[in-house]
Amino acid sequence: MKVESVRGAKVPALGFGTFRMKDAECTQAVENALKIGYRHLDTAEIYENEKAVGDGIRTSGIARGELFITTKAWMDDLSPDGVRKSLDQSLQHLGIDYVDLWLIHWPNPKFEVETTLAAMLKEVDAGKVRHVGVSNFPVALFERAAKAAPVVCNQVEYHPYLNQSPVIDAARKHDALVMAYAPLGIGKCHADEKLAAIGAKYGKTAAQVTLRWFMQQPHVGAIPKASSYAHAEENLDIFDFELSADDMTAIHALARGERMIQPDFGPEWDN
Repeated sequence: MKVESVRGAKVPALGFGTFRMKDAECTQAVENALKIGYRHLDTAEIYENEKAVGDGIRTSGIARGELFITTKAWMDDLSPDGVRKSLDQSLQHLGIDYVDLWLIHWPNPKFEVETTLAAMLKEVDAGKVRHVGVSNFPVALFERAAKAAPVVCNQVEYHPYLNQSPVIDAARKHDALVMAYAPLGIGKCHADEKLAAIGAKYGKTAAQVTLRWFMQQPHVGAIPKASSYAHAEENLDIFDFELSADDMTAIHALARGERMIQPDFGPEWDN
């Protein structure tokens, strides 16, 4: 397993995403993921599945110290009081004493990012959080965040069809990690003929090739979601081969500016 060391954090680069998973399905998926070998779990307040994730952790029997757990504070109240309440609720739902990484889920112009991060750092001092970060932050806003706090991560949409070089360059400049959500292009990578052709050379699927592409980029990770045991197992089976430089270039060349997740409340992006 690739582990990224950034700002004192050791982050398993391939995590398990739980977006749009709920209740028993989510609990079973988390239990399966931990059984297969995942150690990084990603959830969020707004997913309304933190309790199910916590149930999966407890059912798995894996010790808390072996896990890296990420959750996120929603954007509707990023005041000091709002984020503190969000964290306490997340910890209660997850059934744990601390989270390894706590993110601002989306920027909200109603709240100064410096003020929000200062409040989040108080929770680090209190022992409830190990590291802080952000999600969906364009470069200029990320620069502000990185100057205000030791952010270890900017979690953004990233897949072969969307070039995120400016965001990645900014993260590397500040010794931070870019964690890709929707890394398989919401399923599009599975059916991509060019990715499949590359995979055929290694006896791997298009999805495995895509996830390997992330693993070979410095300061980059990915959190694919997989509801089935078989897909979760397939996604983790990417550490026994290495893409050539030409393969890496060919995958980067698939970028076409296709942003698949762009809610009305999202920020303006540079690319």
